[in-house]
Amino acid sequence: MANTVQSKKRARQNEKRFQINKARRSRIRTHLRKVEEAIASGDKNAATEALKNAQPELMRGVSKGVFHKNTASRKMSRLASRVKALA
Repeated sequence: MANTVQSKKRARQNEKRFQINKARRSRIRTHLRKVEEAIASGDKNAATEALKNAQPELMRGVSKGVFHKNTASRKMSRLASRVKALA
């Protein structure tokens, strides 16, 4: 447990950051899940729209430090190729 004033403050800051990052990660995963569901249903228009909505959310996660840049790029690339492959 934190004893000094600065370590108590740091613990509070860490908890606050954790909650913010958790919410951001959850929102990103929700967007990605919507793309996955649209791909599974076979609806190309819905999948394209969901992908368009997910991309800025994912990149925002990168800029906020929730995801690594290459991880986000890999996810976007794979989803885009799957959406493109829909008939």
